[in-house]
Amino acid sequence: MCLIARYLEERGIPTLVVATALDIVKFGWPPRSVFMDFPLGHGGGPLFNPDKQLSIAREALEVCESLREPGKIIHLDQAWPGGDVWKTAANDQSADDVRSPRDSMPRYQFEEDRRLAEAAAGD
Repeated sequence: MCLIARYLEERGIPTLVVATALDIVKFGWPPRSVFMDFPLGHGGGPLFNPDKQLSIAREALEVCESLREPGKIIHLDQAWPGGDVWKTAANDQSADDVRSPRDSMPRYQFEEDRRLAEAAAGD
């Protein structure tokens, strides 16, 4: 998503990445992005909860208007319904839906990819 956003922005099309994986959006360096600590794949909010989805869309669009610094990530003031219980379930190794914990360090297919991402992020 980050690469697509950068591609579109280079062609004059404004974008906003709504992210739920901070490590990915941090190293993907999209022009404008917002982050919510939600389960992966739920950037639009919880299923069948149109009020929460609308709240997220409104807050993201309000932030989008003021984002001028490329690569800046704004944390939205949104909370997942039920709190952080989803994190326990996502990390439960005994559950049927076994997931690997999120890496604190990004992985790259090629060494050149790592160098480019770090250069873009200013590291």
